Amino acid sequence: MNLETLNRHGCFGGVQSFHAHASEATGTAMRFGVYTPPGVGPFPVVWCLAGLTCTEETFAIKAGAQRFAAELGLMLITPDTSPRGEGVADDPAYDMGQAAGFYLDATEAPWAPHFRMRTWLERELPARIGESFAKADLSRQSILGHSMGGHGALTFALRTPERFKAVSAFAPIVSPLNCPWGHKALSGYLGADRALWRPYDACALIEDGARVPEILVDQGLDDPYLVEQLKPERLEAACADAGLALTLRRHAGYDHGYFFIQGVIEDHLRWHAARLR
Repeated sequence: MNLETLNRHGCFGGVQSFHAHASEATGTAMRFGVYTPPGVGPFPVVWCLAGLTCTEETFAIKAGAQRFAAELGLMLITPDTSPRGEGVADDPAYDMGQAAGFYLDATEAPWAPHFRMRTWLERELPARIGESFAKADLSRQSILGHSMGGHGALTFALRTPERFKAVSAFAPIVSPLNCPWGHKALSGYLGADRALWRPYDACALIEDGARVPEILVDQGLDDPYLVEQLKPERLEAACADAGLALTLRRHAGYDHGYFFIQGVIEDHLRWHAARLR
């Protein structure tokens, strides 16, 4: 199984651990965190995808999720946001390259050899979790994410609705086809053909017929990226046109960071737990 445990920490009666494995998908060592709640299990699994500049530790350290996961009996998986290491392509900007994998499989040079986050998260890492964590109940999975990770959560759920029983997001990038972050990432990783971008755009997937039972999104109104990058009104319109149930909650006084997430994480985990029972 080639799984390395990097460290383990007692946390709210359970264990927060961090791991690495040699990934066939990316050709690199890939890292991820696991919070295992107290009890005998097996526990439903909530995938927690982080945003630009983040690592496998960011959500685990900053979101304040373990307290509620312990109470609700949820296992949390926090994957890294890109391949890393010697020989892995990078960009000096924060929104491209390492820590900015955009949860896709790149096809363009120099990214294609290693940036295969979609394959890693759709196929390889779930298999590793199933092999190595006996308390993980992979028949009950859901997914959530923040910003770029919100984009990842929405697109993974819409492409594979049979896998995830629930999906939610905090300040997600809902339409990379229609924002500067998305234009840069999708053109760089996938090339100029915008048809190849659509599987990585939640609004486009909904327009093209993808469906999930419902979506929960929280968005701060003092978010500096709200107007130019996030555009939740596009998701609102796509869901309305498709008859897809969306709960979009807007919060005055809150920005894009983890102080905002800490205020709504309990609601999200309780919402997931109800749908994972």
